[in-house]
Amino acid sequence: MLKKLFYVLLISLLPIFGAVVYGWHLMEEQMHASLPLNEERTLQVRSGTSFNQLIRQLQQEGLVGNTELVRFYARLNPEITAIKAGEYRLQPGQSLLQVLDRMGRGDVVRHYFTLVEGHTFRDVLLALGADDRITQTLDEISDEALMESLGSPDVAPEGMFLAETYQFQRHDRDVDLLRRAHRDLMAFLEQQWEARDESLPYASPYEALIMASIIEKETGVPEERAKIAGVFVRRLEIGMRLQTDPTVIYGMGDAYEGRIRRADLQRPTPYNTYTINGLPPTPISLVGREAIVAAFNPEPGEWLYFVAKGDGTHQFSRTLQEHNAAVRQYQLNRRSDYRSSPGG
Repeated sequence: MLKKLFYVLLISLLPIFGAVVYGWHLMEEQMHASLPLNEERTLQVRSGTSFNQLIRQLQQEGLVGNTELVRFYARLNPEITAIKAGEYRLQPGQSLLQVLDRMGRGDVVRHYFTLVEGHTFRDVLLALGADDRITQTLDEISDEALMESLGSPDVAPEGMFLAETYQFQRHDRDVDLLRRAHRDLMAFLEQQWEARDESLPYASPYEALIMASIIEKETGVPEERAKIAGVFVRRLEIGMRLQTDPTVIYGMGDAYEGRIRRADLQRPTPYNTYTINGLPPTPISLVGREAIVAAFNPEPGEWLYFVAKGDGTHQFSRTLQEHNAAVRQYQLNRRSDYRSSPGG
Protein backbone atom coordinates (compact mmCIF):
# COMPACT_ATOMS: atom_id res chain seq x y z
CA MET A 1 0.00 0.00 0.00
CA LEU A 2 2.77 2.46 0.92
CA LYS A 3 4.70 1.55 -2.18
CA LYS A 4 1.67 2.23 -4.34
CA LEU A 5 1.07 5.55 -2.57
CA PHE A 6 4.70 6.52 -3.18
CA TYR A 7 4.38 5.88 -6.90
CA VAL A 8 1.14 7.85 -7.09
CA LEU A 9 2.78 10.77 -5.28
CA LEU A 10 5.84 10.58 -7.50
CA ILE A 11 3.76 10.56 -10.65
CA SER A 12 1.69 13.52 -9.41
CA LEU A 13 4.87 15.52 -8.65
CA LEU A 14 6.50 14.88 -11.99
CA PRO A 15 4.56 17.66 -13.80
CA ILE A 16 5.45 20.09 -11.03
CA PHE A 17 9.08 19.05 -11.13
CA GLY A 18 9.04 19.34 -14.92
CA ALA A 19 7.51 22.82 -14.70
CA VAL A 20 10.18 23.91 -12.21
CA VAL A 21 12.95 22.56 -14.43
CA TYR A 22 11.43 24.20 -17.48
CA GLY A 23 10.98 27.50 -15.63
CA TRP A 24 14.57 27.34 -14.40
CA HIS A 25 15.71 26.71 -17.96
CA LEU A 26 13.73 29.71 -19.24
CA MET A 27 15.12 31.91 -16.46
CA GLU A 28 18.72 30.90 -17.13
CA GLU A 29 18.19 31.29 -20.87
CA GLN A 30 16.82 34.82 -20.47
CA MET A 31 19.63 35.89 -18.16
CA HIS A 32 22.43 34.48 -20.35
CA ALA A 33 21.02 35.01 -23.85
CA SER A 34 22.32 37.90 -25.97
CA LEU A 35 20.17 41.02 -25.76
CA PRO A 36 18.15 41.80 -28.91
CA LEU A 37 20.53 44.48 -30.15
CA ASN A 38 21.61 45.07 -33.74
CA GLU A 39 23.87 48.00 -32.86
CA GLU A 40 25.46 49.66 -29.87
CA ARG A 41 23.29 51.92 -27.76
CA THR A 42 23.52 53.70 -24.42
CA LEU A 43 21.21 53.39 -21.43
CA GLN A 44 20.87 56.06 -18.75
CA VAL A 45 20.18 54.82 -15.23
CA ARG A 46 19.01 57.79 -13.19
CA SER A 47 20.04 58.29 -9.60
CA GLY A 48 17.59 56.55 -7.25
CA THR A 49 16.44 53.98 -9.83
CA SER A 50 15.45 50.70 -8.13
CA PHE A 51 16.17 47.27 -9.59
CA ASN A 52 12.49 46.73 -10.43
CA GLN A 53 12.31 50.14 -12.13
CA LEU A 54 15.40 49.27 -14.16
CA ILE A 55 13.88 45.98 -15.32
CA ARG A 56 10.68 47.79 -16.38
CA GLN A 57 12.83 50.32 -18.25
CA LEU A 58 14.65 47.51 -20.06
CA GLN A 59 11.32 45.87 -20.90
CA GLN A 60 9.96 49.14 -22.33
CA GLU A 61 13.03 49.38 -24.54
CA GLY A 62 12.45 45.86 -25.82
CA LEU A 63 15.50 44.37 -24.14
CA VAL A 64 13.78 42.13 -21.56
CA GLY A 65 10.87 39.79 -22.17
CA ASN A 66 9.54 38.14 -19.01
CA THR A 67 10.26 40.48 -16.09
CA GLU A 68 8.91 37.94 -13.55
CA LEU A 69 11.70 35.52 -14.47
CA VAL A 70 14.27 38.29 -13.92
CA ARG A 71 12.79 39.20 -10.54
CA PHE A 72 12.77 35.53 -9.46
CA TYR A 73 16.42 35.21 -10.51
CA ALA A 74 17.19 38.33 -8.48
CA ARG A 75 15.56 36.82 -5.39
CA LEU A 76 17.90 33.87 -5.74
CA ASN A 77 20.88 36.10 -6.54
CA PRO A 78 20.28 39.38 -4.64
CA GLU A 79 23.78 40.68 -5.42
CA ILE A 80 22.69 41.60 -8.97
CA THR A 81 20.20 44.18 -7.63
CA ALA A 82 22.97 46.52 -6.36
CA ILE A 83 23.02 48.72 -9.45
CA LYS A 84 24.76 52.09 -9.71
CA ALA A 85 23.41 55.13 -11.53
CA GLY A 86 25.10 56.33 -14.71
CA GLU A 87 25.27 55.93 -18.46
CA TYR A 88 26.00 52.43 -19.74
CA ARG A 89 27.04 51.20 -23.16
CA LEU A 90 25.02 48.20 -24.39
CA GLN A 91 26.58 46.19 -27.20
CA PRO A 92 25.34 43.36 -29.43
CA GLY A 93 26.27 39.99 -27.93
CA GLN A 94 25.99 41.12 -24.31
CA SER A 95 23.66 39.21 -22.01
CA LEU A 96 21.36 40.73 -19.41
CA LEU A 97 23.52 39.20 -16.69
CA GLN A 98 26.63 40.85 -18.16
CA VAL A 99 24.87 44.21 -18.29
CA LEU A 100 23.70 43.92 -14.68
CA ASP A 101 27.23 42.97 -13.64
CA ARG A 102 28.59 46.15 -15.26
CA MET A 103 25.91 48.20 -13.54
CA GLY A 104 26.84 46.65 -10.23
CA ARG A 105 30.48 47.62 -10.75
CA GLY A 106 29.58 51.11 -11.96
CA ASP A 107 31.34 50.52 -15.27
CA VAL A 108 29.79 53.62 -16.83
CA VAL A 109 30.52 55.38 -20.11
CA ARG A 110 33.34 57.88 -19.69
CA HIS A 111 33.23 61.21 -21.51
CA TYR A 112 36.08 63.68 -21.98
CA PHE A 113 36.22 67.47 -21.95
CA THR A 114 39.37 69.43 -22.78
CA LEU A 115 40.29 72.79 -21.32
CA VAL A 116 42.53 74.18 -24.04
CA GLU A 117 45.85 75.92 -23.39
CA GLY A 118 45.62 79.59 -24.32
CA HIS A 119 41.83 79.79 -24.10
CA THR A 120 40.24 82.43 -21.91
CA PHE A 121 37.66 81.92 -19.18
CA ARG A 122 35.05 83.25 -21.60
CA ASP A 123 36.06 80.53 -24.07
CA VAL A 124 35.66 77.95 -21.32
CA LEU A 125 32.15 79.13 -20.45
CA LEU A 126 31.10 79.00 -24.10
CA ALA A 127 32.50 75.48 -24.56
CA LEU A 128 30.85 74.18 -21.38
CA GLY A 129 27.55 75.82 -22.29
CA ALA A 130 27.57 74.17 -25.71
CA ASP A 131 28.15 70.66 -24.34
CA ASP A 132 24.81 68.91 -23.82
CA ARG A 133 26.48 66.07 -21.91
CA ILE A 134 27.14 68.45 -19.02
CA THR A 135 24.55 69.83 -16.60
CA GLN A 136 24.62 73.62 -16.83
CA THR A 137 24.72 75.62 -13.58
CA LEU A 138 27.23 78.41 -14.21
CA ASP A 139 24.66 80.79 -15.66
CA GLU A 140 23.07 80.89 -12.21
CA ILE A 141 26.09 82.26 -10.32
CA SER A 142 28.50 85.17 -10.72
CA ASP A 143 32.23 84.81 -11.33
CA GLU A 144 32.83 86.03 -7.78
CA ALA A 145 30.46 83.45 -6.29
CA LEU A 146 32.05 80.72 -8.39
CA MET A 147 35.56 81.46 -7.19
CA GLU A 148 34.39 81.73 -3.59
CA SER A 149 32.77 78.29 -3.89
CA LEU A 150 36.07 76.94 -5.22
CA GLY A 151 37.95 78.24 -2.20
CA SER A 152 39.63 81.19 -3.94
CA PRO A 153 37.60 84.27 -2.99
CA ASP A 154 38.59 87.67 -4.36
CA VAL A 155 40.48 86.05 -7.25
CA ALA A 156 39.46 86.57 -10.89
CA PRO A 157 38.58 83.28 -12.67
CA GLU A 158 40.88 83.99 -15.60
CA GLY A 159 43.62 81.37 -15.83
CA MET A 160 42.59 79.63 -12.61
CA PHE A 161 41.88 76.22 -14.19
CA LEU A 162 44.50 73.78 -15.41
CA ALA A 163 44.36 73.23 -19.17
CA GLU A 164 44.02 69.47 -19.49
CA THR A 165 41.58 66.76 -20.62
CA TYR A 166 39.13 65.73 -17.91
CA GLN A 167 37.05 62.55 -17.67
CA PHE A 168 33.45 62.87 -16.58
CA GLN A 169 30.08 61.12 -16.64
CA ARG A 170 27.06 62.37 -18.55
CA HIS A 171 25.05 64.89 -16.50
CA ASP A 172 28.01 65.83 -14.27
CA ARG A 173 27.79 69.54 -13.41
CA ASP A 174 29.95 72.14 -15.10
CA VAL A 175 30.94 73.59 -11.74
CA ASP A 176 32.23 70.21 -10.58
CA LEU A 177 34.44 69.90 -13.65
CA LEU A 178 35.83 73.38 -12.99
CA ARG A 179 36.37 72.48 -9.34
CA ARG A 180 38.62 69.60 -10.38
CA ALA A 181 40.50 71.79 -12.86
CA HIS A 182 41.04 74.48 -10.23
CA ARG A 183 42.16 71.96 -7.61
CA ASP A 184 44.63 70.38 -10.05
CA LEU A 185 46.02 73.79 -10.99
CA MET A 186 46.53 74.90 -7.40
CA ALA A 187 48.17 71.61 -6.42
CA PHE A 188 50.61 71.68 -9.33
CA LEU A 189 51.34 75.38 -8.90
CA GLU A 190 52.07 74.92 -5.20
CA GLN A 191 54.32 71.96 -5.97
CA GLN A 192 56.35 74.04 -8.40
CA TRP A 193 56.44 76.99 -6.01
CA GLU A 194 57.87 74.88 -3.17
CA ALA A 195 60.65 73.61 -5.44
CA ARG A 196 61.42 76.99 -7.05
CA ASP A 197 64.68 78.88 -7.27
CA GLU A 198 64.04 81.65 -4.74
CA SER A 199 65.97 84.14 -6.87
CA LEU A 200 63.09 84.21 -9.40
CA PRO A 201 61.32 87.59 -9.50
CA TYR A 202 57.92 86.31 -8.36
CA ALA A 203 56.36 87.48 -5.12
CA SER A 204 53.75 84.69 -5.12
CA PRO A 205 52.62 81.57 -6.98
CA TYR A 206 49.96 83.74 -8.60
CA GLU A 207 52.60 85.94 -10.21
CA ALA A 208 54.30 82.83 -11.61
CA LEU A 209 50.91 81.77 -13.01
CA ILE A 210 50.55 85.14 -14.73
CA MET A 211 53.96 84.65 -16.29
CA ALA A 212 52.99 81.13 -17.39
CA SER A 213 49.90 82.50 -19.14
CA ILE A 214 52.03 84.97 -21.11
CA ILE A 215 54.42 82.17 -22.10
CA GLU A 216 51.41 80.05 -23.14
CA LYS A 217 50.15 82.78 -25.45
CA GLU A 218 53.54 83.62 -26.91
CA THR A 219 54.46 80.19 -28.23
CA GLY A 220 53.08 76.74 -28.92
CA VAL A 221 56.56 75.32 -29.57
CA PRO A 222 57.52 73.20 -26.52
CA GLU A 223 61.27 73.81 -26.81
CA GLU A 224 60.76 77.59 -26.86
CA ARG A 225 58.79 77.95 -23.64
CA ALA A 226 61.78 78.03 -21.27
CA LYS A 227 63.67 80.35 -23.62
CA ILE A 228 60.79 82.85 -23.72
CA ALA A 229 60.46 82.55 -19.94
CA GLY A 230 64.14 83.47 -19.72
CA VAL A 231 63.59 86.62 -21.81
CA PHE A 232 60.72 87.83 -19.62
CA VAL A 233 62.41 86.94 -16.33
CA ARG A 234 65.52 88.91 -17.35
CA ARG A 235 63.34 91.87 -18.29
CA LEU A 236 61.68 91.80 -14.87
CA GLU A 237 65.06 91.59 -13.18
CA ILE A 238 66.47 94.65 -14.93
CA GLY A 239 63.24 96.69 -14.72
CA MET A 240 62.53 96.50 -18.44
CA ARG A 241 58.89 96.43 -19.56
CA LEU A 242 57.67 93.08 -20.83
CA GLN A 243 56.20 94.59 -24.02
CA THR A 244 54.34 91.45 -25.02
CA ASP A 245 51.55 91.68 -27.57
CA PRO A 246 49.20 89.01 -26.07
CA THR A 247 48.73 91.18 -22.98
CA VAL A 248 47.81 94.14 -25.18
CA ILE A 249 45.28 92.02 -27.06
CA TYR A 250 43.76 90.74 -23.82
CA GLY A 251 43.44 94.27 -22.49
CA MET A 252 41.69 95.40 -25.69
CA GLY A 253 38.90 92.88 -25.17
CA ASP A 254 36.21 93.02 -27.84
CA ALA A 255 37.94 95.98 -29.47
CA TYR A 256 40.59 93.66 -30.88
CA GLU A 257 39.83 92.91 -34.54
CA GLY A 258 42.81 90.81 -35.55
CA ARG A 259 45.65 93.32 -35.57
CA ILE A 260 47.44 95.66 -33.18
CA ARG A 261 47.96 99.26 -34.26
CA ARG A 262 50.57 101.67 -32.94
CA ALA A 263 47.81 103.50 -31.09
CA ASP A 264 46.84 100.27 -29.33
CA LEU A 265 50.39 99.88 -28.03
CA GLN A 266 50.29 103.42 -26.65
CA ARG A 267 46.80 103.22 -25.14
CA PRO A 268 47.06 102.43 -21.40
CA THR A 269 45.12 99.49 -20.00
CA PRO A 270 45.85 97.43 -16.88
CA TYR A 271 47.18 94.73 -19.23
CA ASN A 272 49.19 96.78 -21.71
CA THR A 273 52.76 95.76 -20.86
CA TYR A 274 54.05 98.44 -23.23
CA THR A 275 52.71 101.07 -20.81
CA ILE A 276 52.85 99.32 -17.40
CA ASN A 277 55.79 98.04 -15.43
CA GLY A 278 55.99 94.41 -14.39
CA LEU A 279 53.28 91.80 -14.79
CA PRO A 280 49.62 92.44 -15.64
CA PRO A 281 47.12 92.05 -12.77
CA THR A 282 45.80 88.58 -13.72
CA PRO A 283 46.64 85.71 -16.04
CA ILE A 284 45.51 86.22 -19.62
CA SER A 285 44.62 82.61 -20.46
CA LEU A 286 44.48 79.03 -19.29
CA VAL A 287 47.84 77.30 -19.01
CA GLY A 288 49.07 73.73 -19.18
CA ARG A 289 51.66 72.13 -16.92
CA GLU A 290 54.46 72.79 -19.43
CA ALA A 291 54.00 76.57 -19.34
CA ILE A 292 54.03 76.54 -15.52
CA VAL A 293 57.22 74.47 -15.52
CA ALA A 294 58.78 76.95 -17.96
CA ALA A 295 57.84 79.92 -15.78
CA PHE A 296 59.69 78.31 -12.87
CA ASN A 297 62.61 77.12 -14.99
CA PRO A 298 63.59 79.95 -17.35
CA GLU A 299 66.44 79.15 -19.69
CA PRO A 300 69.59 81.11 -18.81
CA GLY A 301 71.14 83.28 -21.48
CA GLU A 302 71.52 86.86 -22.66
CA TRP A 303 68.47 87.16 -24.93
CA LEU A 304 66.20 90.10 -24.21
CA TYR A 305 64.17 90.12 -27.43
CA PHE A 306 62.39 87.74 -29.79
CA VAL A 307 60.29 88.07 -32.93
CA ALA A 308 58.08 85.60 -34.80
CA LYS A 309 59.83 84.16 -37.84
CA GLY A 310 56.64 83.23 -39.66
CA ASP A 311 56.93 79.45 -39.36
CA GLY A 312 55.62 79.26 -35.79
CA THR A 313 59.03 79.72 -34.16
CA HIS A 314 60.90 82.83 -32.99
CA GLN A 315 64.23 84.54 -33.58
CA PHE A 316 65.91 85.46 -30.28
CA SER A 317 68.29 88.45 -29.95
CA ARG A 318 70.58 89.80 -27.27
CA THR A 319 70.60 93.46 -28.30
CA LEU A 320 68.09 95.93 -29.68
CA GLN A 321 70.23 96.28 -32.81
CA GLU A 322 70.06 92.52 -33.44
CA HIS A 323 66.33 92.57 -32.72
CA ASN A 324 65.63 95.39 -35.16
CA ALA A 325 67.50 93.48 -37.86
CA ALA A 326 65.36 90.39 -37.12
CA VAL A 327 62.19 92.50 -37.28
CA ARG A 328 63.19 93.79 -40.72
CA GLN A 329 63.92 90.26 -41.88
CA TYR A 330 60.85 88.47 -40.54
CA GLN A 331 58.18 91.13 -40.00
CA LEU A 332 58.68 93.91 -42.53
CA ASN A 333 59.33 91.43 -45.34
CA ARG A 334 56.82 88.76 -44.45
CA ARG A 335 56.72 85.58 -46.49
CA SER A 336 53.41 84.72 -48.18
CA ASP A 337 52.75 81.76 -45.86
CA TYR A 338 53.57 83.70 -42.69
CA ARG A 339 52.09 82.36 -39.49
CA SER A 340 52.78 83.32 -35.91
CA SER A 341 52.18 79.88 -34.43
CA PRO A 342 52.79 76.28 -35.50
CA GLY A 343 49.08 75.72 -36.07
CA GLY A 344 48.74 78.52 -38.57
